[in-house]
Amino acid sequence: MEKKPHFVRREFLPREVPSISLALLLAAVLLLNALLYLYLNKFYSSLGRVETDPGLCPFGHFKFGAVKNCSPWLSCEAINREVRKVKCVGEGAVKKVFLSEWKEKKVVLSQLTNLELKEDFLHGLKMLKALQSKYVVRLLGYCEQQFTILTEYHPLGSLRGLNETLHIPKYKGMNTWHRRLMLAIDYVSVIRYLHSSPLGTLVMCDSNDLDKVLSQYLLTSDFHVLVNDLDALPLVNRSAGRLVKCGHRELQGEFVAPEQRWPYGEDVPFEDDLMPPYDEKTDIWKIPDVSNFFLGHVEGSDIVRLHLFDIHAACKKKDPAERPSAQEVLDTYRKVLTLLIREAAMPGTREML
Repeated sequence: MEKKPHFVRREFLPREVPSISLALLLAAVLLLNALLYLYLNKFYSSLGRVETDPGLCPFGHFKFGAVKNCSPWLSCEAINREVRKVKCVGEGAVKKVFLSEWKEKKVVLSQLTNLELKEDFLHGLKMLKALQSKYVVRLLGYCEQQFTILTEYHPLGSLRGLNETLHIPKYKGMNTWHRRLMLAIDYVSVIRYLHSSPLGTLVMCDSNDLDKVLSQYLLTSDFHVLVNDLDALPLVNRSAGRLVKCGHRELQGEFVAPEQRWPYGEDVPFEDDLMPPYDEKTDIWKIPDVSNFFLGHVEGSDIVRLHLFDIHAACKKKDPAERPSAQEVLDTYRKVLTLLIREAAMPGTREML
């Protein structure tokens, strides 16, 4: 009878200790989750993922740098009087691009080079004015009479130079899987914005190969992606039965979507009038290839690709109707980022539990 309390106490202690340890472990996990939540909030905000942009001004105005007040877009007179060309930094089929100065600030002046393409130039200007947002390069002014556009300057240039930029000592710290995935998220965010823009569903037609796609976007100094060239941005209007065709020439290669290729075989010569039109799902087809470029070959990028495998396979469905929307792709990318950051912050937690 005297040994019974001793026996009960010996049974009770081994059960109590693991319970306390488990409670402490769960508390630690909850704390880590709370810290992770705060970190992700800060992470997204610092990378510009909030939906509002305090840097935006009312329509017809701009501000950039440390300037607090909004200024009206520069007119023909102001551009001619106040903007000085420094050097030519690029030339395409439609326009020539000059690094320039305005009030001791570096800006970009674009001028039409071929009058036969003035409609493309003016369409790009129209899109640039209507789509001003955190996804689009900032418009500073324009002169329709002289076919001139003035925009904000971004010294890191287009996305074609991304890998070279990430090998510069100053930016090597950015060359990580999560920063690269954030750039891919930025890119898909632009596509989502264009597909649900204030003007309707717009298709990014200057995208027949990877190099062409990358040339349409800028890399900002704080590592965001902005769309820069909007010359070829036709509108899809399903309710009105309006689909699009990206140009009047035959498109070839695996990079363009199947519906963009000539469907009648090599024996039938290409005729633009016989080429069926298509919709914005052509942009979705190209997302995996562009994202693969963004992810590169850094440590952890293969793990990211593994997590994105299913959504990328869906993007490559031959039937455009079976492909996901840009919003669905964006949601998946963000979930993968959150999941992988959580796993990196709390390695081994699952095994501990």
